[in-house]
Amino acid sequence: MLDYDPYALLKPLPSFEVRGPAIADREPIPLDMYAPDWGGESRSPALDWSGFPPETKSFAVTCFDPDAPTGAGFWHWAVYNIPASVTSLPAGAGAPDGRLLPEGAITLPNEYRQAAFEGAGPPEGTGIHRYLLVVHAVDVPALELPDRCTPTVLAFNLHYHSLARALITPTGSYDHG
Repeated sequence: MLDYDPYALLKPLPSFEVRGPAIADREPIPLDMYAPDWGGESRSPALDWSGFPPETKSFAVTCFDPDAPTGAGFWHWAVYNIPASVTSLPAGAGAPDGRLLPEGAITLPNEYRQAAFEGAGPPEGTGIHRYLLVVHAVDVPALELPDRCTPTVLAFNLHYHSLARALITPTGSYDHG
């Protein structure tokens, strides 16, 4: 596992707390968070957050694997325009139908071009991967992004509109160990 932190390159932001009942920082993810080809269900974890700035107008949630053997990482999930009144997402909120997301939330296509959470699928021989699950406190009620833009475009906009970010980093590997 590498220690490269893509957020270290961005402007420093205050942090707040994010938790997941089935995930922990630097601990293996549960089997259901893996992709079906790895024995999982591509099920996004339950998350809840607190301690964000009072001027927060909305949230975005992203999941990024900086350890993917691509040179550019791998986006597993990106959802934005979550109302500021929402401080949790249930397990499975990243399902393709989006029915567990709050009204107004928008899910961008992941690396497989599906507007959903894509489970972990670290290739054999690539070691332990980190899954950076980040909740971004945003300074506007709704980001205006082009239809079907990429998570990278969202991340670019979040650089300019985030007030704070909360991060939890569970891990996964080819052998699920």
